Amino acid sequence: MTETSGLDRAVEALSGAKRLVVVTGAGMSHDSGVPTFRDAMTGLWARFDPHELATEDAYRRNPARVFGWYLWRWCLIRGVEPHEGYHALSRLETKVDDFLIATQNVDGLHSRAGNQAVVELHGSLTAFRCLDNGHPYDSANLEGMTHLSGEEVEPPRCPDCGSPIRPGVVWFGESLPESAVQRAWGAVAACDALLVIGTSALVHPAAELPSLAMRQGAPVVEINPDMTPISHDVTVSWSERAVVALPVLVDRLIK
Repeated sequence: MTETSGLDRAVEALSGAKRLVVVTGAGMSHDSGVPTFRDAMTGLWARFDPHELATEDAYRRNPARVFGWYLWRWCLIRGVEPHEGYHALSRLETKVDDFLIATQNVDGLHSRAGNQAVVELHGSLTAFRCLDNGHPYDSANLEGMTHLSGEEVEPPRCPDCGSPIRPGVVWFGESLPESAVQRAWGAVAACDALLVIGTSALVHPAAELPSLAMRQGAPVVEINPDMTPISHDVTVSWSERAVVALPVLVDRLIK
């Protein structure tokens, strides 16, 4: 499929949608320079299995290692900016009656680009809380701890209860936030179109959302430079990067 035919078919599938859900994954962030979870495992972190950096058990065994990893990633995302595809989605939100972004990303770039209706299915790397009681922790307190060299860093303690501070992401073995699940699944069940951007369609339960939309009879448009398990099933599979596809697609949809 050529780029032009992919654009034309995507416009045809999405035009007139009044209840639009957008599902985004790592490919969306990659175009802003955010490495995927495993791509970020370089230097010190390359020695560890991902599960040694993303479970509560791992954190309790070695809090300095796990907190250092997330502090390093927090520093990294603060140094990038939302690309033009993010800003295109922000413009699209203002033109659609019922709009929602359900993202698997934890970097907060959708909100930074101006989108208001965002569900963070896997939590947020920009939000911190204490491990034992879930008390919110102001990330401004981490300013003096920022670093880029991948060191182990002892986590600060919660000023309310003394529990160590953890990132607000969903670790392996943890459930997605119930409120996020209800909002995202409810929106997809009621949508009249679904746009899937930069996801591998392999990470569950978020990978179920395109199938849910298709069962409801809604057109599903996939934007991804790589083939995924859903590419042959969706209404339109457009082989393109988000930063290239979204600005031209949104221009056509809202003109």
